[in-house]
Amino acid sequence: MITGLDHVVVLLEDIKAGAATYQALFGRAPSWQNSGDGADRVLFTLDNMTLELMAPSGASGAADNIRSVIKLEGEGLASICFATSDIAKMHRRLDRVALAPDPIAEVASRDSASGATLHWKRTRAKTELTRGVRMFFLELAGERPQAAATTDTPLLGLDHVVVSTGDPERAAALYGARLGLDLALDRTHQDWGQLMFFRCGDLIVEVVRRPVAGTDLIHDKLWGLSWRVANIDATRERLVSAGIEASEVRIGRKPGTRVMSLRSGTCGIHTLLLERTPKAAQ
Repeated sequence: MITGLDHVVVLLEDIKAGAATYQALFGRAPSWQNSGDGADRVLFTLDNMTLELMAPSGASGAADNIRSVIKLEGEGLASICFATSDIAKMHRRLDRVALAPDPIAEVASRDSASGATLHWKRTRAKTELTRGVRMFFLELAGERPQAAATTDTPLLGLDHVVVSTGDPERAAALYGARLGLDLALDRTHQDWGQLMFFRCGDLIVEVVRRPVAGTDLIHDKLWGLSWRVANIDATRERLVSAGIEASEVRIGRKPGTRVMSLRSGTCGIHTLLLERTPKAAQ
């Protein structure tokens, strides 16, 4: 039913500052901008998914709801939206596995720059049943325009989205048995805990249980993003020159990868950049 990850949503107080931050990080210009229903939105569509920045706008119930979420949870990752080729079948699946989906809604968005319009159908699972992670499911009527590169070292796409959990068995049941994602890896290490990789299109939903005390056993949390780059050394040079703090490049846990962590320039989101070495691509 799920064909991939359509987009993730980042909630912010200042849409202009957030857009500038991610334009610098991605090395790409925004691909879609829209205002309405109490929010300003800026989208960056990469090779395999979209990052949607959203900030409250004006005085309305919808805007106040966004402000309430930011006040309660802070800025950062707010929801995840899976892509499906048949929203009606997806809705029936969600209902059968007791995720209490909302009625299917038809939605349209008009880009403020080009005047183009996109249409889609979507539903939402009940957050109390998805372990606190807000999940939407979307059937898009057409392709989104891709964010144009503004540098020789743009970010390419998402490699994995990280979900933190205190109860890996129940999380595995949600993402595997109920949502139907393929469990590709399940590993435990005494230092960094348990990792589970669920395939979602050409990227991974990584569910992590870290060995820390006081973990919430009921609510999972969208924790971080890992982005693909073609040349990690050149990308690091560009980001550091732009004032973004980055770790040194190191060998990744996944064989055939090199990675670095970003310490700023991400709107507070835990962010990793990843390069696949030529050997891994063969």
